[in-house]
Amino acid sequence: MRKVTYSMGVSLDGYIVDPDGGFAWTEPEEEVFRFSVDEIREVGVHLLGRRLYETMLYWEDVEEESLDDSKREWAGLWNPLPKVVFSRTLTAVRGHARLASGGLVEEIERLRAEPAEGTIAIGGAALAAQAAAAGLIDEYRARVYPVLVGGGIPFFPHDERRVDLDLVETRPVGTKVVFLRYSVRR
Repeated sequence: MRKVTYSMGVSLDGYIVDPDGGFAWTEPEEEVFRFSVDEIREVGVHLLGRRLYETMLYWEDVEEESLDDSKREWAGLWNPLPKVVFSRTLTAVRGHARLASGGLVEEIERLRAEPAEGTIAIGGAALAAQAAAAGLIDEYRARVYPVLVGGGIPFFPHDERRVDLDLVETRPVGTKVVFLRYSVRR
């Protein structure tokens, strides 16, 4: 059965964006960006909320000749990757994305049943919070940045429930970021 993963950059105080909605502090140095390229290679389908989908449209529109080699490689992996977008307001999406036809639980159950390769990656805190509340996340992956932003959108949902995790991997990436990977204890 395919694993469901939630992976994002996060401040040391636990936020994926600051109180103003900014995340410039996650601008990765080359080694962190290469790490993200390697991580996306494992993904078979990416689930996104509307905000993250709209942010990631940058990669659909960027002039590839303006990119360095690693960013060109990222675009080459990201753009053809199947994506499922969850939105109450969008009526159409582009590229290899489709709007979700059902709820998150139904979509994940359907994707897990398919004989496809790669993980089911979730991007965006709101969508991840829904998946976590339904007990659907198998792994949490955080790239922790050395900044305290003091508020914003939290990486972990605050739903007042305990989830026991097992440490799978920890390592520095570049000169500033620490990667943490935890699996949910079942």
